[in-house]
Amino acid sequence: MAQVLYITAHPHDDKVSYSMAAGKAFIDSYKESNSNDEIVHIDLYKENIPQIDVDVFSGWGKLQSGKGFEELSEDEKAKVGRLSELSEQFVAADKYVFVTPLWNFSFPPVMKAYLDSVSVAGKTFKYSAEGPIGLLTDKKAIHIQARGGIYSEGPAAEMEMGHRYLTVLMQFFGVPSFEGLFVEGHNAMPDKAEEIKADAIARAKDKAKTF
Repeated sequence: MAQVLYITAHPHDDKVSYSMAAGKAFIDSYKESNSNDEIVHIDLYKENIPQIDVDVFSGWGKLQSGKGFEELSEDEKAKVGRLSELSEQFVAADKYVFVTPLWNFSFPPVMKAYLDSVSVAGKTFKYSAEGPIGLLTDKKAIHIQARGGIYSEGPAAEMEMGHRYLTVLMQFFGVPSFEGLFVEGHNAMPDKAEEIKADAIARAKDKAKTF
């Protein structure tokens, strides 16, 4: 049995969001094909995702200096403890499904905060004399992203930084299989929006069967 983290970063649900609609189609289809697997939905707009701030740096510093967790302040305990929970959950999972919109050429800031929480030396990567080495070599991931315009080709392709960032990070973590499934052009071509959405949902269902 595999554990799948279904990580969504959108304030809207599948009735409004194109990325969430494709994401729901994907995860529903995956469940049908993998009924014994565990799906854990992490809705980043509802979860407590601490930002790395002064309390976190202070708490980490105390732990690295040899102090016990009980010696941290209440704020430090809450934030450092939660970050540890998130990173341990991420490492324990087998597969990752990231669902985001393309906002201002990237993804919502809550996704960056989440990715920061799991980018932990000794858990997702390690340092060596030859440089950093990814530790998640037995995982696989997919990114489902909605783009109102066309970013798969032409000059706009160089402006897209959400999927490109995730690609670099998954490579850094050592994840050997990372794919992208994109819904694009529905804002640029509103007369074709429903057709674009239906096509994305169909592709998501098919992709899930082999994920």
